[in-house]
Amino acid sequence: MNWLPLYHRSSNVKFIIFGGGQVAQRKVQTLLKFNCDVTLISPQLTPALQVMISEIKVSEAEAKITYLASTALQEHVSKGCHVVAATNDAAVNQSIAQWAKALACPVSIADDPQGSDFIFPAVINRNPVTIAISSSSESPALTRYLRNQLDAALPTRIPQLANFVSNLRATIRSTIDDTEQRQRIWRKLMSSAMPNLVLAGKENQASAVSNSVIAEKEQVGQVFLVGAGPGDPELLTLKAVRLIQQADVVFYDRLVSPPILEYCNPKAEMHYVGKAKSDHAVPQEGINQLLVDHAKLGKTVLRLKGGDPFIFGRGGEEIEQLAEDGIPFQVVPGITAASGCSSYAGIPLTHRDYAQSVRFVTGHLKDGTANLPWDELIHPHQTLVIYMGLTGITHISQKLIAYGMSADTPIALIEKGTQPEQQVYTSTLAEIGSVIENNTISAPTLTIIGNVVKLHKKLTW
Repeated sequence: MNWLPLYHRSSNVKFIIFGGGQVAQRKVQTLLKFNCDVTLISPQLTPALQVMISEIKVSEAEAKITYLASTALQEHVSKGCHVVAATNDAAVNQSIAQWAKALACPVSIADDPQGSDFIFPAVINRNPVTIAISSSSESPALTRYLRNQLDAALPTRIPQLANFVSNLRATIRSTIDDTEQRQRIWRKLMSSAMPNLVLAGKENQASAVSNSVIAEKEQVGQVFLVGAGPGDPELLTLKAVRLIQQADVVFYDRLVSPPILEYCNPKAEMHYVGKAKSDHAVPQEGINQLLVDHAKLGKTVLRLKGGDPFIFGRGGEEIEQLAEDGIPFQVVPGITAASGCSSYAGIPLTHRDYAQSVRFVTGHLKDGTANLPWDELIHPHQTLVIYMGLTGITHISQKLIAYGMSADTPIALIEKGTQPEQQVYTSTLAEIGSVIENNTISAPTLTIIGNVVKLHKKLTW
């Protein structure tokens, strides 16, 4: 580790930048964001730099930039400044570096980390929180890639959380003298529901939790009902990933794919509560009570469900119980199987030439039957999506035909949609029974019925 990451008070550092090209432009943009005093020296500038200079308002409270239209001269280097050699001439950059070092000025040389005293990291700005990322100038492209990945993953409300915690710090320092007690309270605060409540915009609830922690009262935890999507872990929402990583206890379903479970905290308690036809690991009422019981122990509880928890996921039943018991909860939607599997199979659910509406139904009702409103499902310009209907699809197809749907209507079975093992079987309502007999098809399998299925071979990717 040859580069020591430090944060300087930007108002105390003056920079001299030699160069007017893209490299110099990036340095100037970074420094102006931090209100640094910048002198830019170059005979020519990029159009963006020209606009930047013309728009800068010079005042003591704002960023300042001074531009000198000149080639690089030794007299331009001033003692006490940080010097950036960013011209497009390597020999000139070396001369600038020699002038800087003669005056004991730190210097950064473009494309020469070995000769540089400092380098510019990529910065993620969530003021007052900043994150600096560097690859030690070995790979600027990698640095930018990592910056973009982390920036996308970080919540946008980090500034609000930082301000909230700052106010808490002042309160704790003014009311609690014992250092060990302070440290114990901070550990409890940062593992409580407080951070997630602030990130969700619920500052009043966060304050109530914080006051209770500071008073060292018994804490009630929080439950997060999170949709895990149809299987591909990259279809998780950013919020889902963050909560999966934070949970103390995880209750997960059969349809949550193993790669998604890899995101869980290694120290989290893992409980399988999945359901298959006639095989429920834990009855629904038992799951509801488990969520309540673990939250009352002060734990952060994650209820992880395949697809979206509010689309045939019994999520409403689970949070009803939480609401009745006064347990704080949040719901994070997921990509439902109909959307994810159809997209990966190249079957648009709606298309102006084929279907102007789409209907979701379940092939497995609460009483174990498939007693659907058949009359309402027969429409030539509607896509029908059936969840959990694999075992009854032959019966469902026969009923649809009996109620007037054409026997030639296309149908697709999407097995393990969005996952590497995905398989798509297409046929017609009349012939789907033989497809099932001649193939080994297992759950999870989604069924799509309608003319949009004709597009599968053309649009599959």
